[in-house]
Amino acid sequence: MLYLISTAHLKPGTREACLAPACIVIEASRKEPGCVSYDLHFSVTDPDKMVFVEVWKDRAALDEHFTTPHFKAWRAAIAAHVVSRKLDLITPEKIEGL
Repeated sequence: MLYLISTAHLKPGTREACLAPACIVIEASRKEPGCVSYDLHFSVTDPDKMVFVEVWKDRAALDEHFTTPHFKAWRAAIAAHVVSRKLDLITPEKIEGL
């Protein structure tokens, strides 16, 4: 089991534009065979900070997720709104920044 914490800082005022594409990627990702959970949170102190907390059965499932059409569409849909992005992969052995 591994955890992926994906944090994106959005351009001010673009949060609403990211919500519909986020709902699509969340719904599709939750149907993937290796997905245990896939949730989106927004910072209570920074409305332009979105955080996905994902749990995957293994690295192969996560790697497959990165190749899916819904994930690629999600990345394309929000690309113009993202200022910065950070991925942290948490496994039983270590925490790894991607």
